[in-house]
Amino acid sequence: MATPHEDTAAASATAPAAEPEAEPEAEPELAPGHEQSPRAARRFPLLAGLRHAPSTVRRVLQALGNEATPEDEPDVPEISPDLVPLLRTLGRAMLDSGQSVNDAQDVLKQVADLHGAHTVQTLVLPTCVFIRVQTRSGVVTDFTDAAGSGLNLDQIGALYSVIRRLRNQTLSLADARAELREMRRRPPRFGAVLTIVGHAILTLGFGLILNPTLDLLPVFVVLGLGVGVLRWLAARWPTLGTALPVVAAFLVTVVAIQVVQPWLGDSPLQVLVPPIISFLPGSVLTVAAIELTSNQIVSGASRLLYGVAQLLLLAFGVVAGAAVAGNLLHGSAGEHLGWWAPWVGVVTVGIGQMFFSSTPRRSLPWVLVVLFAAYAAQLLGSFVAPEISGFFGALVIVPLATLIERTRTGPPAAVTTLPAFWLLVPGALSFLGLSELVAGDTGSVTDLANAVVAVFAIALGILVGTALTRDARRVGRTFFTE
Repeated sequence: MATPHEDTAAASATAPAAEPEAEPEAEPELAPGHEQSPRAARRFPLLAGLRHAPSTVRRVLQALGNEATPEDEPDVPEISPDLVPLLRTLGRAMLDSGQSVNDAQDVLKQVADLHGAHTVQTLVLPTCVFIRVQTRSGVVTDFTDAAGSGLNLDQIGALYSVIRRLRNQTLSLADARAELREMRRRPPRFGAVLTIVGHAILTLGFGLILNPTLDLLPVFVVLGLGVGVLRWLAARWPTLGTALPVVAAFLVTVVAIQVVQPWLGDSPLQVLVPPIISFLPGSVLTVAAIELTSNQIVSGASRLLYGVAQLLLLAFGVVAGAAVAGNLLHGSAGEHLGWWAPWVGVVTVGIGQMFFSSTPRRSLPWVLVVLFAAYAAQLLGSFVAPEISGFFGALVIVPLATLIERTRTGPPAAVTTLPAFWLLVPGALSFLGLSELVAGDTGSVTDLANAVVAVFAIALGILVGTALTRDARRVGRTFFTE
């Protein structure tokens, strides 16, 4: 017989076990300064975002900093025999497109790295390129000279198309060399007549930007046609090409003194700059300032001297013309066209660039966008400080041109930035100061000083705009490629 104690034990064995009472979920204890708990993060989403702020800031600073250099020496590569000749040809083409030596060196280094030549060394100067690569078979060196100019915008567009495909590794080295040779042989998009007409349109556009009187517009067109014909002849007659800046400045000065002042009553100084705008070294002086501020002392100084020499040649032509024809300072300005004239001038400059400089097909709208943006920024900057208004105009050129380049139909950035350099016309300011100086105007020294400030303001704007564009690209790669 079972005892009561045994009955109780059996009953307890057959009965289902009671569920233990659930304990409330405890918040994990956090050390001071540590992350918030998941429940706190759900309750306070702002705190959840803030806890990632230090790491986000750290990643941004790493992206903005200089790229780390490897501590170990790279292995000596075995490179393609086509690489060094391509780098030589590519460097020469970039210099002839008017790019700075910094840009040329960067492109050559990128192309070499993508094709395994991590030991490449380049020395780029405004008129020559040196290439040296250490390979398993020994040292390979090459050298070429460069003119520093000579490519039109259509050829520059073809050049940067080759560079883009080399960066994407969708173009072989041999094919790239063949395309660069073909690019050199590519004729201008428009014939001689339209090129001369384009120079006249360009002259009219720059004249409108100066907000002249109405009776000067036909003078701009006629002088632009005349200088355009001289440029066409100089391309076929080397002797004339050597003295062309002096000849053009002399003839324009004589016409301005003998025609504009007696017949129209306007000051001859008002018509000096637009007809010879294509001779003014505005982009040369700007690139020189960029190189000087980037520690490229040899290249920047030599390019600066070349630009100053061009200005002195033009000033000599003005002196000779004034000595023959009379005083430059006679006459007075009439009623200006109005506020709308410079904006119409911007459009006219873009159209003139299309015919005269052979912009690539379907690139005119994009060129006009950059021209309008640069002029508007420069105009706004003139309300802050007229002497450095070029800084604000140049600041928007590179970021905007880079954004346009990334669109489906956008031309290379160089195609849209070079016309904008012309629009900012630091060379026009400095030449006008020289002309007034030789004519005896007491305010010419101030104009020359303002021109020097304008050149370096534009260069600083280009540098800052380029740096901001590069930093934005690095930060974008940091957050969108992971």
